[in-house]
Amino acid sequence: MTTTTPANTTPGTVPAPLSTRGSGTGRLKLGAGQQLKGGPFTYAALIIVGLGSIFPLYWTLVAASHDQQRVLDTPPPLVPGGRLFSNLQSAWEQAHLGKAIVNSIVVAGSITVATLFFCTLAGYAFAKMRFRGRGILMTAVIATLTIPPQLSVVPLFMLMSDIGWGGKLESVIFPTLVGAFGVFFMRQYLLEALPYELIEAAKVDGANNFRVVWSVVLPVARPAMMVLGMLTFVQAWNDFFWPFLALNQDNPTLQVALGQLSASYTPDQSIVMAGALISTVPLLLVFVIFGKQIVGGIMSGAVKG
Repeated sequence: MTTTTPANTTPGTVPAPLSTRGSGTGRLKLGAGQQLKGGPFTYAALIIVGLGSIFPLYWTLVAASHDQQRVLDTPPPLVPGGRLFSNLQSAWEQAHLGKAIVNSIVVAGSITVATLFFCTLAGYAFAKMRFRGRGILMTAVIATLTIPPQLSVVPLFMLMSDIGWGGKLESVIFPTLVGAFGVFFMRQYLLEALPYELIEAAKVDGANNFRVVWSVVLPVARPAMMVLGMLTFVQAWNDFFWPFLALNQDNPTLQVALGQLSASYTPDQSIVMAGALISTVPLLLVFVIFGKQIVGGIMSGAVKG
C-alpha cells in the first residue's frame, strides 16, 4: 500500500487543521467548539460598561444610607453611610409600601401571564394560520403602536368609572392584558422558528388545534416568551402614569406610593432614594431567579440544526 502526502506539506510534518486553511487570505477560521478570545481593549470596554450600568443602583444605595443634608452636599458622598435601615423603615411606614408591593405583584404578574398567553396565541395565528383579512388585521395591530397612550386616557378613565372599577386594581390590569408589541414580537419569532412541516406532522398524528398549541407551539415559542415576559413584567412594575390616574392613595401600586414620598414641598431625598431602592429589589430578585432560564431559552432558540 502506498501513502500520499498533501501537496502543501512535506514528509515528516503534520498537516495544518482544516479550520486554518483558506484561500490565501491569512484569516483564521474557527473550528467546531472554538471560541474567540477578547483582548485587553475588550475587557476594558466591558468593565466600563458594567460599572456605568451598576453605578445608578450603587448611588441609590449611597443616597439611601445618608441624611438629607449629606446627600445635597458638594461633593456628594460616594461611600454608604449608617442610616440605611432607618431610612428604609421611614420610607416603608410613610408610603405604606407593604400593601403597595402586594398590589404591584398582583398587577404585574396578572399582566405578564395574560400577555404571554394571548400574545402567543395571536402571534401563532398571524404567523401560521391562513384566514381572510390576516394582513389587514396585522396592519391594524401594528398601527395601534403609533397612537400615543395619552389620547386614550380620558375615554378609558370614563369607561372604568362607568363599570365601577374606579380606584380598583382591575382598572389597571384589564386595559393592558394584551399589547400590540407582544403580538408583533411573537408573530415575527414564530414565522422563523416554527416550520409548517412540524404543524402538519402533528395534525397527521391526530392532534387538534389545542394539542398543536400545547405540544408544538408553546415549546418552540418558549425562548421568545421568556424575553417577552421579562419585558412585560418590568414595564408593568415600573408603570406610573395610568396607575396614578386610575388608583387612589388608599389602594396604590408601588410606583404610585413612591410618588407620595416626593409629593411634599421639600421632600427628603434620602427617604425617596430608600423607597426607590425597595422598589428595585423585587426586580433584581426576579432576574436572579429567572435570569438563567431566560438566557438559556434565548441560547436554545438560537441553535438550529
